[in-house]
Amino acid sequence: MKNIVIAPDSFKDSLTASQAANIMQRAVLDIFPNCNVTKKPMADGGEGTLETLLESSDSRRVPINCTGPLGDKIETTYGIVDKNTAIIEYAAIAGLDLIPSNQRNPDITTSYGVGEVILDALAQGCTSIILGLGGSSTNDAGLGLLQALGLRAWDKNGTQLSGFGKDLLEVNKVSLDCMDTRLGELDIRVACDVDNPLRGPRGASVIYGPQKGADEEQVKQYDKGIQEFADLIEAEIGQSYQEVAGSGAAGGIGFAMLSIGGCLVSGAKLIADASKIDSSIKQADLVITGEGKSDEQTLYGKAPGYIAILAQSYRVPVVLISGSLSGNLDSLRGQFSGCFSIINQPLSLEESLNKAEELLYEQTKSVVHLMRSI
Repeated sequence: MKNIVIAPDSFKDSLTASQAANIMQRAVLDIFPNCNVTKKPMADGGEGTLETLLESSDSRRVPINCTGPLGDKIETTYGIVDKNTAIIEYAAIAGLDLIPSNQRNPDITTSYGVGEVILDALAQGCTSIILGLGGSSTNDAGLGLLQALGLRAWDKNGTQLSGFGKDLLEVNKVSLDCMDTRLGELDIRVACDVDNPLRGPRGASVIYGPQKGADEEQVKQYDKGIQEFADLIEAEIGQSYQEVAGSGAAGGIGFAMLSIGGCLVSGAKLIADASKIDSSIKQADLVITGEGKSDEQTLYGKAPGYIAILAQSYRVPVVLISGSLSGNLDSLRGQFSGCFSIINQPLSLEESLNKAEELLYEQTKSVVHLMRSI
């Protein structure tokens, strides 16, 4: 084989996409020392989006102190590429991983800090924003984010509300009169990997609320509260977005961004376009992708699934190497030339994470050795 493209997503809690790509490259070159290996680390709008986009463009990191998911101040960063496009990763500001598991509760989380970062990007002269959703801790439909940008909200007694999840359940009136006027000139692309509507059986609260700490009663309350809040926003803007695919992403942040003129896009496609991976795959003899855990959801907006579509369009074999495989493997095999787990013996989750580099190297080497024989 002369040309191999390596395009993994991150292996959650163990390897970044760039680290995984480096390990895979080392394994490939051990089998094909003269092979031309093209590395294209991937993401799909969740963790790793910032890092991946910064690698593919003229870029710089911007440090910032902003409001974290629990309302305290945190230090984080966002990126600016091509001088005027801000890359903001939701998980780095209001991510679930920023909250200890025993404190996860949508009542006490806020998206306010994401709005603060958007304002900072505007102050830096940015005219375009890419917001990567994924790994969120919030279920506030963007109440906090929108308040940072100028939204005002009141309860039935006329008391102005703050931007935490519990406040969403009390909203009775909103006003957009004080929204930052610069938003009207801002190009906003929202990278997400889910197609859930805002509310209902497949909505933000029902599907993702429990992983953010919501119990059964809270799920019902938030599904109702999100609809009532969205109804108020839509009455103000004269547009309806509750049923738009992806409006339920990140606890309703998809809806909030649509309401201020944003456009929801496939995170995987956005990253792929930015890295110009299409032309590399077109010339490849083999494509290798991967992620921490693969199942049927891999085929619905996840980075490896999108890579498989590109590879198939050029009739290039594409192999999936993941931390674990589960679910309907036949559906995965229908899209990938081969699907492999890096686990080669009985191991606990902790052991697997600690040995991720070694396991990924050995499995990649085995796969490439097999491909050499075909």
